[in-house]
Amino acid sequence: MQLDLKKYVLALKHTFSISRESHDFQNTLIVSLSLDGKTGYGETTSNPYYNITVESMMAEIETIRKEIEAFHIDHPENFHAFLTGKQLSNFAICALDLAAWDLYGKLQGKPLYNIWGTGNTSYPTTNYTIGIAPVEKMVEKMKEMPWPIYKIKLGTEDDVAIVKALREHTDAIFRIDANCAWSASETITNAPLLKELGVEFLEQPLKADDWEGMEKVMHHSVLPVIADESCIIESDVQKCGLHYSGINIKLTKCGGITPALRMIAEAKEMGIKVMIGCMTESTVGISAIAQLVPQLDYVDMDGPLLLKDDIANGVQILPDGKLVFSELNGTGVSLR
Repeated sequence: MQLDLKKYVLALKHTFSISRESHDFQNTLIVSLSLDGKTGYGETTSNPYYNITVESMMAEIETIRKEIEAFHIDHPENFHAFLTGKQLSNFAICALDLAAWDLYGKLQGKPLYNIWGTGNTSYPTTNYTIGIAPVEKMVEKMKEMPWPIYKIKLGTEDDVAIVKALREHTDAIFRIDANCAWSASETITNAPLLKELGVEFLEQPLKADDWEGMEKVMHHSVLPVIADESCIIESDVQKCGLHYSGINIKLTKCGGITPALRMIAEAKEMGIKVMIGCMTESTVGISAIAQLVPQLDYVDMDGPLLLKDDIANGVQILPDGKLVFSELNGTGVSLR
């Protein structure tokens, strides 16, 4: 099996700001695994919040290149277990795991959703993310991209006023992501006001480790609350299930498709909602998420829509949020 690593710098259409950071570019790592004339592709983006860079991931992977290239992939789950045993970061494992699943599907001659028996005709609509900016700029972004569901990034002193101003320009569903910027009392106070403004749910309003605060929120918030920063790996699902209405799984943070499948199953068993979110990946990473959408309640897979130029072909997201799946197997990805 041949391994290739390549760094890309993805330029964004607009400066992307959340409560703790802003950026105009997204650095991303594309991993390819080739065998028997087929190539599988995986992706992981850098992330300053978790001190992950493309260079650090490439260095991790290079230390076991020979072992990876000698590994016989009979199933991606076995490959994932091998990688986990090598103490790689979940971000690095994610790129390799996605590539392994894409390769596996292409070798099997089937798309992954078909392998999992889920079909691809029924799935939730992705939201489109509006980052923090002056209200005029946020309105401009909405008009540039008319969409049925917007995720609004908040974490300012005027959050409710911002949502009220945005509501004047669209009838779309709103989802609010405060990225850990609110307190429990602020969340409880804001919730009924935001519900009146057509907000569907709140995402990670409190700091990731504020479980006491989330206990209060769960008892008093009139809106459902979805965990993001509080739900990173498989072992987080159970605790989040007791403190949140649902979880937002990030493939990059949990280590790829393999653990995400187990997290989805556990969350459903607990009776909580399941969402998968993106980290502004290209179509490489988003096409992997697309294979999972029939299993989800919500999805945030707008990464390619936020880029000036994409680097791959795969799943297409139409203006109404509908998906056009690739004719290729696996995750359906090919690099441009």
